[in-house]
Amino acid sequence: MEITNLIPHIEALVFASDKPLTSIEITELINNAFGFMEDKIVLDQVEASLEGIVEKYQSEFYPFEVKQSGGGWQFLTKRDFHKTIAQLNGEKFLKRLSAAAMETLSIIAYKQPITKSEIEAIRGVNCDYAVQKLLEKELVIISGRNEHLPGKPLVYATSKNFMDYFGINNTDDLPKIKEVLAEQNAEPTIITTGFASEAAEETVLVLEEEATPESLAVAPNGELIAATTDETDEVTATEEIVSAAADTAPEVDTDADADATASDEEEDTPPTA
Repeated sequence: MEITNLIPHIEALVFASDKPLTSIEITELINNAFGFMEDKIVLDQVEASLEGIVEKYQSEFYPFEVKQSGGGWQFLTKRDFHKTIAQLNGEKFLKRLSAAAMETLSIIAYKQPITKSEIEAIRGVNCDYAVQKLLEKELVIISGRNEHLPGKPLVYATSKNFMDYFGINNTDDLPKIKEVLAEQNAEPTIITTGFASEAAEETVLVLEEEATPESLAVAPNGELIAATTDETDEVTATEEIVSAAADTAPEVDTDADADATASDEEEDTPPTA
């Protein structure tokens, strides 16, 4: 059968199926439908046809697409029409998992197969209720027992409904833990070369100011201002001259001056009668 004739049959199977269909299942169904044919359909033909179907429905003309989800091929509406579809199945879309159930489901998804005691060791709390709810929603399944632990406890794993619920084909499509943690870590602040040089210059200036006290001078209006080099030298020279003059000036006898002043006052005072 030619691929152009095979494509409509594959589209019909995927559209009518109530569960995701794998490429192998599609091959078997078509061969059963055309059992009278001598040349059987092979898996390579089905996969080539599926590639053509996927490319066909990627066009903006179609509101739905064919993609692998939940372990097989499905017809799914595109994300752009989510709000419109939500009006039809509002209650279904409004259902949410609790925080405890989401934490438990995440642990099972990344650590499967895992026992209940191992889940509780990671979460630090009892998880009987959360596991029971996940089983009721068919998001997890009991995949067997751990033969190496005492009592051979039950082992839990995610189901096909889990993959269909989150729109992934298998557990390999889950986000990597390293990627999730990398997004949560705060990135360091990057300083550009310009800012770095300016910051270095400011630091040098501050250090210079702290090391060398600023010289001041008196402005004509009586305000204190920063003295320039010439002004500083001039002030220093003036201070040296004043100091030298004070050292060479003759000493004044303050007691003699006081006696002279007193005698002058006595001469000026008229005698009393």
